[in-house]
Amino acid sequence: MVDRSGRRVDWRALWASGDLGLFCFVSLGILLHATMETMMATIMPALVGDLEGVTLVGWTFAIYELGAIVAGTAAGRLVSYVSLRGNMVGAATLYGCGALICALAPTMPILLAGRLIEGLGGGGLVSLAYVSVERLFARAIWPQLFGIMSAIWGVAAFSGPLLGALISTAFGWRWAFGTFAIAGVAMAAVSYAVLRMPEARRVTGDEPPPFPVPALATLACAVILIAFAGVTASGYASLALLVAGLFGLWLFFRVDALMPRSRLFPRRPFDWSTALGSGMTMVAALSVSTVSFAVYAPLLLTSLHGIPVLTTGYIIAAESIAWSILSILVAGAPPHRERLIIVGGAVMITAGLAGFSVAIPAGNVPAILFCALLQGGGFGIAWPFVTRIIVASAPAQDSTVASSAVPALQRIGYAVGAAAAGIVANSSGFAEGLSGETAAGVARWLFLAFLPLALIGCAAAVRMSRTG
Repeated sequence: MVDRSGRRVDWRALWASGDLGLFCFVSLGILLHATMETMMATIMPALVGDLEGVTLVGWTFAIYELGAIVAGTAAGRLVSYVSLRGNMVGAATLYGCGALICALAPTMPILLAGRLIEGLGGGGLVSLAYVSVERLFARAIWPQLFGIMSAIWGVAAFSGPLLGALISTAFGWRWAFGTFAIAGVAMAAVSYAVLRMPEARRVTGDEPPPFPVPALATLACAVILIAFAGVTASGYASLALLVAGLFGLWLFFRVDALMPRSRLFPRRPFDWSTALGSGMTMVAALSVSTVSFAVYAPLLLTSLHGIPVLTTGYIIAAESIAWSILSILVAGAPPHRERLIIVGGAVMITAGLAGFSVAIPAGNVPAILFCALLQGGGFGIAWPFVTRIIVASAPAQDSTVASSAVPALQRIGYAVGAAAAGIVANSSGFAEGLSGETAAGVARWLFLAFLPLALIGCAAAVRMSRTG
């Protein structure tokens, strides 16, 4: 692997310096968050069978993303009030408490409350890892650190479905959440003990900006409206809530732009005349359009074709593993190839989404696996360069905000996508209950409905390749 100047990176020296080891520890929060996300795929059938509420499946994902969005979006500003160390301890504690509530939940509404708290912690941990890159490490090693992040997602993708299947089979799905409750508390304790360096304990000496409460409140309301749209049985009510939620997102960005000292996103975040704007558009469009596979594939494949839940879990994991492996393999690509690689990745993602609309209704496991690898590989080759270009092209005063805005925008896209997938699924048959017949009606439309948005992501990638 080489850095941007073409010099080969000395991984042994990087480890000896302490930078690599420190970053690996800081990024353990990503491991907790990502493992829980992939584990949900294999415990969801048992969870739904125990607590019922199949119409709330999309909301269990969306409400987690609501918490992750609020905490993740605020992470770039929270370090102006509380040290990085304090933020890490607080986020890990919230994560553990939320997982404990989920483990003890007697009903689906209480589980949703636990998922919200868990999301606050998980989203904070993920965004704080990105903030750590900008705050604690030299710009020269950012590409390698982003590669390590991808490797961590790959480890989570492999271990999450297996952990979920083994724990839920041997002890019940509640112990799957209980395990992560313990892990969250342990992460908080170790963070307090390890993050003792001045950079991690320092709070900025300048007067901190006003905390962006109006913008965050607007964002939370918008995501809640979209989440309700995904679980409302009435088609007209769902449409009205979705439109209101999307308007709320537009209002959030307007409110954010009017608060220059406490802005949560860079200036003009979706301006296609800049590399930053087209890159952020690509992140948003592809995040929204691809989330339905992770949320609904296990239920569809299990109920429609009788495919074992562990098999479906590992098909989903294959997407993340392909993401991780290809991300590391292309990390040393020369700068003049980056934008072409980004376009190729967007095309791969869109092709995988289109393939799911045919392969999943047919129950063709090899074809489904190929589409998962295609989609994950597309993300893998594009995302490190998209992230790097967005952060590097942001104005100097927005660099910290931009570093936390990329994962936050992904979370917003996942929440919107999960809720929109809920609307599609319920209107296509899931509102009548889970069965093989209703699953057959849902399977194709869950992917075709999002294909136009994926094409917008491709167009943004092309625009990004021609900008700057």
